[in-house]
Amino acid sequence: MSTGELLSIEPQELKFPFELKKQISCSLQLSNKTDNYVAFKVKTTNPKKYCVRPNTGVVLPKSTCDVMVTMQAQREAPPDLQCKDKFLLQSVNTNPGITAKDITPEMFNKESGNLVEECKLRVVYVPPPQPPSPVSEGSEEGSSPRASLSENGNLNNSDSMAVSRGSIDPQEKSSEASALISKLMEEKTSAMQQATKLRQELELLRSEASRSRGGVQFLYVVIIGLLGLLLGYILKRT
Repeated sequence: MSTGELLSIEPQELKFPFELKKQISCSLQLSNKTDNYVAFKVKTTNPKKYCVRPNTGVVLPKSTCDVMVTMQAQREAPPDLQCKDKFLLQSVNTNPGITAKDITPEMFNKESGNLVEECKLRVVYVPPPQPPSPVSEGSEEGSSPRASLSENGNLNNSDSMAVSRGSIDPQEKSSEASALISKLMEEKTSAMQQATKLRQELELLRSEASRSRGGVQFLYVVIIGLLGLLLGYILKRT
């Protein structure tokens, strides 16, 4: 805030959120802390670019007045958003009861012996405010549950339990597979032992058949069939 003897001005810089092809406004507040009527006038180095309302006026004693400065839409952006435009606000004590219609240019003429207070204001371009990125509520509700972190960075108890229930330990999978393979190997070994035993009995029957030919040939066929069934069972299980 600039505090002069006549008027206090807020702010000291005219900040415009610069956007191409868009009209932008900035306001000034003039405060009169004295007991006198104060007339003011606003000038700029680039009058075609700005519109000031009001550009002249009177601030009553112990009162404030707002001045709106509007920058016309610009087609090109200056390099690095640097602006050389400036404003000059002149203020002077005047007679009580005066209105804006009574203000004349001679009132701000220093050569006429008037005590004119002047305040220079510079123009500053700032980037326009960025709108917040939209976040849909459904994305949060429909998303899969995730483990949340507590303030110290650890998983909450309820979340850690949910994670442990939903996941399977790779070691547990490996132990189950090993147990199944061991069981199949035991069954295969047992079947092979039975097949070996049947072969031995078959050889015994063959030796007895060489001694006695009657009825042995039929028994041999039966044993061959049983052996075939056993081998088929073995191959099916393995």
